[in-house]
Amino acid sequence: MARINLLPWREEKRKEQQKQFASITILSVVFVGFVILAVHLQYSRMIDYQKSRNTFLQREISKVEKQIKEIEALEKEKQRLLARMNVIQQLQHNRPEIVHMIDELVRVIPDGTYLTSFKQNNQALGIEGLAQSNARVSAFMRNVAASEWFANPVLKIIKSDTKDTDATRKFVMSASQVSRAKVEQK
Repeated sequence: MARINLLPWREEKRKEQQKQFASITILSVVFVGFVILAVHLQYSRMIDYQKSRNTFLQREISKVEKQIKEIEALEKEKQRLLARMNVIQQLQHNRPEIVHMIDELVRVIPDGTYLTSFKQNNQALGIEGLAQSNARVSAFMRNVAASEWFANPVLKIIKSDTKDTDATRKFVMSASQVSRAKVEQK
């Protein structure tokens, strides 16, 4: 029987298997390293892309906020202009009233009575003047009360001016103006 020594062959096979195992292990570690690196790079790229999107959105949000502020400023300006237009329209509507009121004032002043001051604040009227007698002031107040353009005459002050030889009476009175709509309803 021939003697065959199988030990070196087995030893060589074992060494070969260890080399294959080591190379497969190294290749696996390298492959896993590449996979981890690729995943890390992909996630980094995705994070950078999301950061750029967030930056873009922040810029757009700031632009829109500026536009909103401009719109609010324009809205305030619009409201201010509308208020001015309403005042102008009201003045245009009330413009004939002052003409009627002055015309009526000329008609209600009796002879011997003179106005020195006439003030209007909204519907309130302040009238100051001179009269030759108390009776003329009374007639003036009756005429104002009877007028369709004036209402509620109130005599505040009447005093005799003794400096003049004519002894004129200074008077201060108030009344209220009747609006054109009320006059037209009568």
